[in-house]
Amino acid sequence: MEQVTFFEEKIKRPLADRLRPKTLDEFAGQKHLIGKGKLLRKLIETDNISSMIFWGPPGVGKTTLASIIANTTKSEFINFSAVTSGIKEIKGVMEQAEQNRRFGTRTIVFVDEIHRFNKAQQDAFLPFVERGSIVLIGATTENPSFEVNGALLSRCRVFVLRQLTADDIAEILWRAIKDPRGFGNEHINITDDMVKSIAAFANGDARAALSTLEMVILNSDTDPEGNVVVTDEIMQQSVSRKFLLYDKSGEEHYNLISALHKSMRNSDPDAAVYWLARMLEAGEDPIYIARRVTRFAAEDVGMADPRALEISVAAFQACHLIGMPECSVHLTEAVVYNSLAPKSNAMEVAYNMAKADALKMLDEPVPMQIRNAPTKLMKDLGYGKGYQYAHDTKEKITNLQCLPDSLLGREYYIPTDQGFETRYGERLKAIKEWRAANGYPQGKGSSVKEESGSAREEKIDERPDENGGK
Repeated sequence: MEQVTFFEEKIKRPLADRLRPKTLDEFAGQKHLIGKGKLLRKLIETDNISSMIFWGPPGVGKTTLASIIANTTKSEFINFSAVTSGIKEIKGVMEQAEQNRRFGTRTIVFVDEIHRFNKAQQDAFLPFVERGSIVLIGATTENPSFEVNGALLSRCRVFVLRQLTADDIAEILWRAIKDPRGFGNEHINITDDMVKSIAAFANGDARAALSTLEMVILNSDTDPEGNVVVTDEIMQQSVSRKFLLYDKSGEEHYNLISALHKSMRNSDPDAAVYWLARMLEAGEDPIYIARRVTRFAAEDVGMADPRALEISVAAFQACHLIGMPECSVHLTEAVVYNSLAPKSNAMEVAYNMAKADALKMLDEPVPMQIRNAPTKLMKDLGYGKGYQYAHDTKEKITNLQCLPDSLLGREYYIPTDQGFETRYGERLKAIKEWRAANGYPQGKGSSVKEESGSAREEKIDERPDENGGK
């Protein structure tokens, strides 16, 4: 165990280090992994750790989880850095682990930033993991599918740690203010809004949030009663920007995402870019915005310009890969493109009408001619009988009936006359005319034209998504 000298005790460790949780109950966030009854929590509490990799952005608790395992396990725990270690150090640790195994002691090796190891270095772990000499725990901010050798990855369970929410970080900050390991022995006058501002500024990184809080408090003045008073001026200097009125879970969140959506729908790129900037500069997650823009590309542009979806998905990927502030220009490009693109809500109308029918007719059987028949019994029962392979025909179209009898003639996709959708509308009309002339089964039919329009659009737009957007 590392000894602490008298002089080292005089030097105060950084707040993030002092506040590092020692138990799972102190750990903030990652409830999908360490909530009551969750797999990782059970593995840690029962000391039944197997080789695993923690994958997630900086400051979400990868090293902290490893530290908690070190405090709770009955195994020998070795902390190993991929930044400062090479194959020589790896072999030394493996020899120690092999000796421990011979004496019946399990060794857990934690490798921080495992993606920094090259293939040869990673391969050095493999035989020891296979023999059970060590339990390997790796931490990485990079996708392990690309950065960890396949052979090693196949022997590890990957746990994905999610970016901390502003609420998670605010919880950590308040604990730092009240805990004696932090500033609990001092009287800190700081408002809830200030704590929320620091949490938003940290953009999901608990370590960055604690460093900012420490800087704010250490640079604040003390009043005559000995209280540390945090002012708005100190806040602005510490976070280097003015915080905008914004609450990711409140009304302003809904107002701003709605403003962005409606500005794009109304083909107003200037307004759309302004609302985009308002959200990003207030600390909104760019991934959330990118997801909403991608939805817009299909919901409000659709087949009128299919390239809108390509550009929106590309912007989403850019946000995921490089994050803020660099990805702001990618989002701007997607927002401007969607604003200027011709508009069609035919995709939204088509799906919602088909959904309504599907929910009413969940027991409607699949027509025999379009069922798969992988076995002789299924063929004997008539599965696939009468199926026509479109590629075998000159027109690449057949009169094969694909809808159930009760829905024959039902129309869901009604092309508009906007942009490229005119072409698809002409193509669809030609297909229907060919089928009508070549014996396609006819039904009473009905379309969804009466369901489209601004009133229905507004109803769909105001429905929150799973993350509270609109």
